[in-house]
Amino acid sequence: MITKIERRLKIKTRIRGKVSGSAERPRMTVFRSNKEIYVQLIDDLAGKTLATASSKGLEGTKKEQAAQVGELIAKKAQEAGITAVVFDRNGYLYHGRVKELADAARNGGLKL
Repeated sequence: MITKIERRLKIKTRIRGKVSGSAERPRMTVFRSNKEIYVQLIDDLAGKTLATASSKGLEGTKKEQAAQVGELIAKKAQEAGITAVVFDRNGYLYHGRVKELADAARNGGLKL
């Protein structure tokens, strides 16, 4: 029987085969733990992380924190001169906290 983690990793591998980031349009990848949510903007061609944001130290419910992280990464991307990204949900379902983060990043000015 396949576990929940193995299923996510299988989906993640499939997504990463199709999604890649560049300097003009970096990959925005999400990691969701039980307590926190993290997001990175990655240039896969150069192998560098361009910007990061996390919910550490933020107040509110988990969904509210995810929305705050989305706004924060959009602001950091604007400062770095990035307007469009490729969204990598990292094997998570596009639902709940992941969706809140993506919607807040869109409202902050990023094109996903």
